[in-house]
Amino acid sequence: MKRRTFVKGSAGAATGLTLAGCLGGSDGGSDQDTTTEGTTTGDSGSTEKIVIGSDIPYKPFEYKTESGELKGFDVDIAEALFKEQLDLEYEFKQTGFDTIIPSLNNGNFRIIMSAMTINDKRAEKVDFSDPYFTAYQTVAVLKGDDISTLDDLKGTTVAVQKGTTGQSAAEDLKEEFGGDLTIDSYDQITGAFNALLNNQAAAVINDNTVNAQYVEENDAVGFLEGEGEAAEQGKNAPPYLTLTVEEYGIAFRQDDDDFRKQVNDALAAIKDSGRYDEIYNEYFGSGGN
Repeated sequence: MKRRTFVKGSAGAATGLTLAGCLGGSDGGSDQDTTTEGTTTGDSGSTEKIVIGSDIPYKPFEYKTESGELKGFDVDIAEALFKEQLDLEYEFKQTGFDTIIPSLNNGNFRIIMSAMTINDKRAEKVDFSDPYFTAYQTVAVLKGDDISTLDDLKGTTVAVQKGTTGQSAAEDLKEEFGGDLTIDSYDQITGAFNALLNNQAAAVINDNTVNAQYVEENDAVGFLEGEGEAAEQGKNAPPYLTLTVEEYGIAFRQDDDDFRKQVNDALAAIKDSGRYDEIYNEYFGSGGN
């Protein structure tokens, strides 16, 4: 299924959600298990609430409105999976992305839904659902700057979010440049874009849909042009440079196979029913995924 290039300005509605309090500490929080006891199948009458770890804000996947309401693509997908398909209560719990896997394995929440790319390094520590979104690492720059090709980033500073595949892509680029690149890492992606807008960084390397949100909302920001990895792989490439092609998945602890299978079945059901495309189109425009 095809992907759209840019995100829409408006976001879909998500109801019945609460945002749990932020986790403290840089070690991923305490070892207390906040997932409640009981079975996971809502059809059995279980009152278990599924606690979802997520890095917020990361618009358009998870973010809070000015009124404090939690919205986003992942938020609406969670509603479709857990409430509509599995008849389970759930809530999102905010945590930093760079500590989100240790926090999951410490029992601070049941799963991770946070625009997380499936890769081998993470799969050593967690198990993933079937993929539910395709993304590309891209480069956002200030329009009118002297950055028109990837090689123009040599000797500059790029901004990334800690613990992300954007940071990994920047590290690969630094190696390609023989070390001639400075990487500044921020706790949240908003910090990286503030650095770009304040001329503290020449570029932001990050997922295409999140970069597209900033491009759409700020006339001073644009994508670095070019073909790149998506075109090389024969994908339906967007009209800007792509450094990687990635798939997002929901992360589970490695002893949670039964629940992972239930979620995979629910994911297949919302794709088959058209519910997934309905949510996708609300955030990213028509055309499916």
